Amino acid sequence: MRALKVVIVTCLTSCLLVLAVLGTVGAEAAGPRWKPKPTATASPTPTATASPTATTSPTATTSPTATASPTATASPTPTTDACGTLLKKADGSSWQCTLVDNFDGTTLNRNLWFVQTNTPTGEGTAISCHVDNPANVAVSGGSLRLIVQKVATPIPCAGKQAGYTSGQVSTFWKWSQQYGRFEARMKNTATRERGLQEAFWLWPDARVPSDTYWPAAGEIDIVETYSLYPDLAIPFLHYTYYDNWGPQPGLNTAWDCVAQRGVWNTYALEWTATRLEILVNGKTCLVNTSGDPAFQKPYIIAFTQALGVSGNSYTGTAPMPATTEVDYVKVWR
Repeated sequence: MRALKVVIVTCLTSCLLVLAVLGTVGAEAAGPRWKPKPTATASPTPTATASPTATTSPTATTSPTATASPTATASPTPTTDACGTLLKKADGSSWQCTLVDNFDGTTLNRNLWFVQTNTPTGEGTAISCHVDNPANVAVSGGSLRLIVQKVATPIPCAGKQAGYTSGQVSTFWKWSQQYGRFEARMKNTATRERGLQEAFWLWPDARVPSDTYWPAAGEIDIVETYSLYPDLAIPFLHYTYYDNWGPQPGLNTAWDCVAQRGVWNTYALEWTATRLEILVNGKTCLVNTSGDPAFQKPYIIAFTQALGVSGNSYTGTAPMPATTEVDYVKVWR
């Protein structure tokens, strides 16, 4: 190899010769091919790394403003109940419905109504007997129908012979109430002939013990109608043992409350411990402020179609059959 180096140095002017010699020697030596030594790389001058900038603490996030709880929406004030549109008392509060029968359907509600039997009305030869018969007590066309009619053969009735049958229903032993508003819409038979009598009335509840007897025990006839007086609705309050010595207009009755027969009329009672006010078609008919004990206990409701007595006794000229219809009865407390 020293000889080869000499040749290389000496023969600088002949690159071809050097290459030829190198090729021959390299092939014969079969040694590893020569590689130039790598040039030493200058160590890079280290650049001072800047100290990291202190990270600014994140700005505290403002807590979200508390959302106000939604205002509770007031429940709408009801304007109706089972009796229909709410009615207001004088003090602005509402009457609360306690009973309503619109007489829908085709059958009488026997859970509420008791049908009176074996009770005579009328006088002389014109006696009717209350019976429990669809021909005299029926529900149809949206109303209660109480009918008085002549029968072919007289029937026995509480010791009398009745040539007519009639109808009466009440809440006897089924329902009663002390104080409140009682209202019914009714229509009777159109006639100016004497002999017919109808009533919407209240009677003390027999289930409540009492040591008094009628009339001191009390009776509230919200309305009685007589075909002899075809333009009037007549209320009557029975109380005191002497029954106030009879009719006393402005105290226990009134003779100027207008209601035509044969058309629908609405009758109402507003009753407290010290005051009873009877209204006909929304107009005050009678006010009683006696505060009598007779009117300080529960009463039942009754509806009657009967034959008349005295000056209104039946003479055979009023139409038969005759019917009282009750569109509805409603009670509030």
